[in-house]
Amino acid sequence: MKVRYLFPSDYMADPAAHVFNGKLYIYPSHDREAGAAFDDDGGHFQMRDYHVLSFDDIENGEATDHGVILDVDQVPWAEKQMWDSDVVEKDGKYYLIFSAKDYNGVFHLGVAVAERPEGPFVPQEHPIRGSFSIDPCVFKDDDGQIYTYFGGLWGGQLQWYQAPAKLQKEGIDLGPASDRKTQLFTTADSPALPSFVVRMSNDVMQFAEAPRSVVILDKEGQPLKAGDPHRFFEASWMHKYNGKYYFSYSTGDSHYLCYAIGDNPYGPFTYQGVILEPVVGWTTHHCICEYKGRWYLFHHDSQPSGGKTWLRSLKVKPISYDEEGRILP
Repeated sequence: MKVRYLFPSDYMADPAAHVFNGKLYIYPSHDREAGAAFDDDGGHFQMRDYHVLSFDDIENGEATDHGVILDVDQVPWAEKQMWDSDVVEKDGKYYLIFSAKDYNGVFHLGVAVAERPEGPFVPQEHPIRGSFSIDPCVFKDDDGQIYTYFGGLWGGQLQWYQAPAKLQKEGIDLGPASDRKTQLFTTADSPALPSFVVRMSNDVMQFAEAPRSVVILDKEGQPLKAGDPHRFFEASWMHKYNGKYYFSYSTGDSHYLCYAIGDNPYGPFTYQGVILEPVVGWTTHHCICEYKGRWYLFHHDSQPSGGKTWLRSLKVKPISYDEEGRILP
């Protein structure tokens, strides 16, 4: 199978793919030309709604676009920037966990509920209590327990909540501070800022506990450093293969997709390697899903838009594992 663009008639990005009722569904963000200036706060990404695409044949078939499943005007607490989302099924209902900015310019995670995987989704009145930052990945384990992985640096505001108390004035750029006037920096040999994971409640998809750090270790058992080009930046994804937990993510400004493996949903996870080299466009965001006995990597690039990083297009390619469970680049 050759690499293929999945929906060339529109710009969509940040795919989350799942199999529901034997059909493959992709929940992307929906890029648009909003005329916003490029900045480190992500102000040029002004997405305002979500669609869902479905496929019966991901390698050769055409996408069915089920239309808008949620618009920012439907969400009481959200003002703008409907960024990455994900969907999980629980007891016959489908829960869309999404990220958006409130009217104070702060990102939170929200919940919308549907009776069918193609929606429409009805949003809850308030964001998830205690939620922050962006890029939710909602993982349902074999025992039915659901976990949300989330977080993103720079425009994703993750650094607001865990930047070191004594900051350096130069070094590794962690992104804009919460005062929106200064940048946060740390030394290259400091531990990298991690993403978070939280177990979800069984009823209305709220946090059932305090979020925990997702620690990625090197081969010597030490946390990856802030200066490591393979450290976490955004775009968490979790999948399970042969009983192991595969945490994959984007490295942001170094533009890789990388992965680490652990023995439980909380980690720690040991770094394994690069899944995807840099593509056209600043962001790299993905998901990994099995469909009809074959594993696929879904991601995006900006090649069809001529390199406009805020106008991205969905792609898919098959992936393979070696005998030891390593993902082949």
